[in-house]
Amino acid sequence: MLKIHSIETMGALDGPGLRIIFFLQGCPLRCLYCHNPDTWQLDKGTLIDDEAIVGKALRYKPYFKNNGGVTFSGGEPLLQAKELVDILKTLKANGLHTAIDTSGYFNASEDIIVELLQYTDLVILDIKHENAGMYKMITGHSIEKYLHFKEILIKKAQSKVWLKHVVVPGLTDNQQHIKDLEKEVRTFPLERVEKFELLPYHTLGKSKYEALGIDYSLSDTPEMSIEDINSLKKLIKLDCLI
Repeated sequence: MLKIHSIETMGALDGPGLRIIFFLQGCPLRCLYCHNPDTWQLDKGTLIDDEAIVGKALRYKPYFKNNGGVTFSGGEPLLQAKELVDILKTLKANGLHTAIDTSGYFNASEDIIVELLQYTDLVILDIKHENAGMYKMITGHSIEKYLHFKEILIKKAQSKVWLKHVVVPGLTDNQQHIKDLEKEVRTFPLERVEKFELLPYHTLGKSKYEALGIDYSLSDTPEMSIEDINSLKKLIKLDCLI
């Protein structure tokens, strides 16, 4: 059984093709720019059993065609890694493409993560920052979990990889950081990295903080313009950059 925050059907942004996306409840990170603070608490959400999750996914199989499928996002889906393994295994047995959208933070054993990745066609990995100090400042946590997951993904899995990074004005938009970020991307096996994306910071989640009575630390930070994103992209020499 999984704690589910919400479900999106016929999504087109969280993996290849048309997809059903299960947003899992719970995330230990407190990213300064998080736009889903309502997913943080693991004790919230709705508990849904494996059969119901698989059944709902299979109902949409005719729409997936050759490259669509199922994505587990969050929150942080790896917080429920042990529960997720059997579901991914069943989905694969039914011929569905599987993806997880993660920051790489997990509490399960390494063996469970290795098994989970055996049934995961695509890992969409959010690189919060390549520098340990900045990672801690942005997320409130050590970079070690991300580095451990990255090591497992590289050495013990065959999943394809999409990498992404949020660019925030005054925080992650300086040229040296972007150059260092490219170096970080190059530490992954590039033959498996299908996509690398710079995502512009936006303020769409600000109202959620207000509704939940949580201070929004970037309230004075402007949104990142597409023009500035495109300018930073010119610093990166990677074929997988989109």
